[in-house]
Amino acid sequence: MSIRYALLALASPIALLAATDAAAQEAAQPEAATQSEGGEIVVTAQLVEQKPMDVPFALTALQGQFLDDLGITEFDRLGQFIPGFDVQNQSPNNPGFVMRGITSDSGAAYNEPRVSVFQDGVSISKSRGSYVELFDMERVEVAKGPQSTLYGRGALIGAVNLVQAKADPKNAYGYVYGQYSNFNGYRIDQTVNLPLSDDLAIRVASRIKERDGFVTNLLGGDDFNGIKSEAVRGSLRWAPGALTFDLIGNYQHDKATGTSFKSIAYNPTNPTTGAVIGDRGRNSGAALASPSSFERGRPLGLDRDVWGVTGIANYDFSPNLSLNAIGSYREFAGIEIFDADGISLPALTAAEDAQGDQTMGTLRLTWKNDRMTAFFGGTYFRENGFQRAPSQFDERVALARLTNTLNGGGAIPGRAASDPAPLALFSNTAFTGQLLQGVAGAYGVALPTAQVQAIAANLKSAHQETTTNYGRTESWDLFGDVSFNVTERLELGAGLRWSHDAKTTGFSSAVSNGRSILGGFIGALGQPAATRTALLGALAVPGAANIPTSALYPVPLFGLGAQPTGTNGQLYSADHNDSGFTWRAVAKYELSPEANIYANYARGRRPEILAVGAPSAPGGAARFNVLPSETVDSYEAGVKTALANRTLFIDGSVFYYRYSNFQTTEQQGTTFVTINAGRAESYGFEGQVNWRPADWVNLFGSYAYNHSRFSAGAREGNRFRLSPDHSAAVAVQFKVPAGPVKIDFTPSLTWQSKVFFDDDNDLPALQVNNLVPDLVQDEVQGSYALVDARLGFETDNGRWRIEGFVTNAFNQKYIKDAGNTGDALGMPTFIAGEPRIYGIAASLKLGTR
Repeated sequence: MSIRYALLALASPIALLAATDAAAQEAAQPEAATQSEGGEIVVTAQLVEQKPMDVPFALTALQGQFLDDLGITEFDRLGQFIPGFDVQNQSPNNPGFVMRGITSDSGAAYNEPRVSVFQDGVSISKSRGSYVELFDMERVEVAKGPQSTLYGRGALIGAVNLVQAKADPKNAYGYVYGQYSNFNGYRIDQTVNLPLSDDLAIRVASRIKERDGFVTNLLGGDDFNGIKSEAVRGSLRWAPGALTFDLIGNYQHDKATGTSFKSIAYNPTNPTTGAVIGDRGRNSGAALASPSSFERGRPLGLDRDVWGVTGIANYDFSPNLSLNAIGSYREFAGIEIFDADGISLPALTAAEDAQGDQTMGTLRLTWKNDRMTAFFGGTYFRENGFQRAPSQFDERVALARLTNTLNGGGAIPGRAASDPAPLALFSNTAFTGQLLQGVAGAYGVALPTAQVQAIAANLKSAHQETTTNYGRTESWDLFGDVSFNVTERLELGAGLRWSHDAKTTGFSSAVSNGRSILGGFIGALGQPAATRTALLGALAVPGAANIPTSALYPVPLFGLGAQPTGTNGQLYSADHNDSGFTWRAVAKYELSPEANIYANYARGRRPEILAVGAPSAPGGAARFNVLPSETVDSYEAGVKTALANRTLFIDGSVFYYRYSNFQTTEQQGTTFVTINAGRAESYGFEGQVNWRPADWVNLFGSYAYNHSRFSAGAREGNRFRLSPDHSAAVAVQFKVPAGPVKIDFTPSLTWQSKVFFDDDNDLPALQVNNLVPDLVQDEVQGSYALVDARLGFETDNGRWRIEGFVTNAFNQKYIKDAGNTGDALGMPTFIAGEPRIYGIAASLKLGTR
């Protein structure tokens, strides 16, 4: 049965709630479990309930109602309001989480995250399964700085904790929300909470959303950057006295249209006629397609499933002693097809098929009294996964790109260099033969016309190859933490975590439909004269792509993007064990009941990585490389205040980070590999304010300054990728009574300064190893601001509500990313950000949230 019908069926329980006693249908209030006696949010950032002011590190905690008020339904929107935290969303399958300048976005199965993402105490940090819909949330907590002792081995630089609303045995609740926007967008959210007895309840929440793409598909078909997601969550709570048990199941399906990886060096053209059909603007229409011969004819776009089951048990032995146990199992599987070259000609089409499963169990014992809070415990984590990356090259078009003759190189008189020629031109062996002669000449090799034309006749219109990396990790953690009130005002604390990883990394690569003629041609030119002559002669034999390698035809199975392993796809694997400690020390001093100052030192550690890559020559073994553990020493100090009768909350912090063995990505030929870039450092300031001067107005603001730079090696002085030096946000909510209704108006402004999309900062001097050098520094986004607004009307009890909304009100043009896979052919691509989106919405609430 389609998930769509299952989600829509949830409307029936909501209809039943509508018939309940009127007293149970009062306006939803913030859930008591997340509030202190004074109405302030309560957090569990240190694994015990506290007010944010009492947490001795930089923390942003946002209630579910705040997320609803600002229309924060996804991670990228969330990141705009949290100082020091940014989220890049190419697609739900390819997000980048950025914390204080450090990006965690690798999809490799053997890689380790740098930013931990938790969902109800369970790590969902693996990049391809971590981007989830934010709906029916209790709160979100974002903890900055190394948090390994609290959140585990992946929290090198911080952690995001998603706390979903749980089933409530005390209050019935129903909620339905419907929205329609331009680009034929719609969203339907539903929640129902049903108490079954005094200690048992179930809760079901769902979301369906869809929106057409906003980048025009100039070749026809679905427009790019569209979204389609369906998500459902079911939870059960049983709370008989000292025991509380929650069982939670999450499922999400995403089926997005293709991402607009667009070249700005070449105009969009009709591949058949060569007619120019668009312009080179970063945010304008794109001419992209996936050949029918690639991945069984799948269209451009994403198809992803993520699901998991979590059990959480808490038992209070006494008012001071409690036991917490968490067990979970999770799977993700997604395949995404993309036109990697950014133009209508099929130079390079690529895909990523990533799958994984994760099992996690945690047991923690906590002691708490007036003077001391302490806990210790252990975690077991197991993960299996793979990342398959098939690609398809039109060798004739790729050759034209390598020789900078995509416009025909003069074969079409007067054709601009920015206008790719019709595809038919590249099947002309006289033309491609001349290009091969030019390439050989650059190596100092003169080849006769007859020979290069024979080789040109063998160039493949659809050369296919696939690399696959595998990863298996089994990890055990032991951890402990203690905080002690030395005096009534001074609190000291320390934590320690030991982690042990047992890893297995695997790799295979293969050519799928015969050897690459272009790859063999380029490889032959670098060989000694005798070998070169023999190889070039063999590549000129008719049908050379598919002749089996033998004693009579000793020509390797050449790849173009990556060389095949062993017997064309042979799997190689290796094991690696790693252990290490992380720790923290904190001090907090209460200046007054309304102000605390704190200081902390923490060591963050990213476990050692057993990286792997394709062989340097056809038929070789995979190349394994142990990357040392990436470590960071963090120093932070800050102040947190609650002023004006606790209606004004202000906090700020300064920090300094020193990194060792900082890992980044470097392009080598047509592949991207992880390398150790050495030392780096970061320092900055973060501040946030929340002020409610009257019942009818609430103001939220944040600002972050982050100076993150490499401090050694070829990248010395470069900025970290996706890391703005400055970012800020402000939102104001006005809510005033007007007769039988309340009128609210919520404008918001977010701003960030310039960002680069790669650690090489697109500097030509750092791209000398590229197959085609990139000589233009254009992969950068300057500073920009986004203005959003919401205007709503609701009944006095908050039951009914209608609103209008707009995001990016001034239609600011910006990009989310640049560079990408196309850089392998010297064809960087650019991904447009969302334009102005506006619409209307209506909702109904029954009972207590």
